[in-house]
Amino acid sequence: MCSEIEKIRDCGIVPVIALDDAAAAVPVARALLAGGITVAEITFRTAAAEQAIANIAKEVPEMALGAGTVLNCEQAQRALDAGARFLVSPGFNPRVVEFALEQGALIVPGTSGPSEMEQAMSYGLTTVKFFPAEQSGGVGKLRAISAVYPELMVMPTGGIGENNLTEYLALKNVIACGGSWMVKKELIAAGNFAEITRLSAQAVRRALDFRLSRVLLYAGAADGASQVFRETLGLPLEFDSRQADVPGRLEVATLSLGRAGAFLKRKGVAFRTGDRELLLDNPIQGFEVAIFQA
Repeated sequence: MCSEIEKIRDCGIVPVIALDDAAAAVPVARALLAGGITVAEITFRTAAAEQAIANIAKEVPEMALGAGTVLNCEQAQRALDAGARFLVSPGFNPRVVEFALEQGALIVPGTSGPSEMEQAMSYGLTTVKFFPAEQSGGVGKLRAISAVYPELMVMPTGGIGENNLTEYLALKNVIACGGSWMVKKELIAAGNFAEITRLSAQAVRRALDFRLSRVLLYAGAADGASQVFRETLGLPLEFDSRQADVPGRLEVATLSLGRAGAFLKRKGVAFRTGDRELLLDNPIQGFEVAIFQA
């Protein structure tokens, strides 16, 4: 798998950024990174796009940087020359796809249905953009498409925000979602990068969708533990008669085990991979913690 595709998958969110002033590019990129988003797509809807890409490529090389709204080969060349590592187009343009493949560049072409998706697959592509997502059938259409093209991954964009992000990312064929709600033009114009960071962190939490699924108490756990977990907090509680060095186990569900692992690595949290789960090396309040994909 292409390293840029892996980065997109591990992040799960692709901010779609329109910049009128290239000077704002680096602060926006750093604000996204501070919030935990490691991918950015600079759209060619503005004259500042090419310079914005160049600025981020130079100053924030750790960002997986793409160029969006690439409509022709000339724009594709300019984007790659400026430092873009992947290209995204709103529709399926065979010439742009062929050009990108000739250059050895990752291209995520826009599609809205089976015909364009099959064209993409005929070029050997395994990831496409689904645009405009909500207007083209949304979650229901993508669920149906996954049954027909199980190997094709999609990046839905258009009409996606914090309220429906998890619905899309819960689909097995969705690699990431594109959106601009954390990089709104008014926030960028006002230089409100702290708010971009806050919205980014919130989006990352929604993309991971961590939730406590089960509490398992081992023999020897404190007598009051069951009352706290079950009666006070109303959490699902089970008992295990095994003797262990820890009082119990917390099982946490997430939308994507791979995305959760990438997140923990970025946070410097040590873990090991178990049987379909991630096990944190260090207990939390004495409890071992296991993360699994729901």
